[in-house]
Amino acid sequence: MRYTAFFDLDNTILKTNSGEALIRRAYQNRLLSIWRLIYVFCLVILYKLKLVDPSTIIEKIGSWLAKSSVNQIEILCNEIVTKDLIPAIRPEIISEIKIHREKGANLVILSSAIASICFPLAKYLEMHSVICSELEVVNQQYTGRPIKKFCFRDEKLNRLNQFLHNNNFTFEDSYYYADSIDDLPVLQKVGHPVCVSPDKSLEKIARKNNWIIYLWD
Repeated sequence: MRYTAFFDLDNTILKTNSGEALIRRAYQNRLLSIWRLIYVFCLVILYKLKLVDPSTIIEKIGSWLAKSSVNQIEILCNEIVTKDLIPAIRPEIISEIKIHREKGANLVILSSAIASICFPLAKYLEMHSVICSELEVVNQQYTGRPIKKFCFRDEKLNRLNQFLHNNNFTFEDSYYYADSIDDLPVLQKVGHPVCVSPDKSLEKIARKNNWIIYLWD
């Protein structure tokens, strides 16, 4: 039976957050000021305290990449993937991907992270497709604006729905591995929701609905 297994990236495939790695490396490579570095980590703390919407962080990161060249960001992201993210891939998720691959599943990263992060990781993990946030480029420079919307919350669901429709897959047969309450719109729609070290809000809902929970941290 043909089906699709979708995987969130940050804190699901990875034991870390790719956005935080991007900010750190951008600062180290002088693409970001110390004040913006401090500001974004304050936003991260506020997000963890549920005092700021994570979409704000995503939009800020996108805006700060404005006027950076495509070549600069590609070099930066390749460094992040190689040095920070591949070592942070959960060994358990590699086993899950292998199980689905052996069953003939279509393997897809579904993430709010940017394309320059997601595509190299998808290649490394031998996954088939990527659905993620893509940034607008004009004259080989990023504008800081997304193409379409950032792939987050309801937009993730919209993108997944379009992917299933275009490829003749169904929600009922699909898996989605995710960690955050922000992934709830997708988890509620797929036939096989899988929660990976979920946050407290998501874990509560997952237990109520008897969803699969993996506590890997």
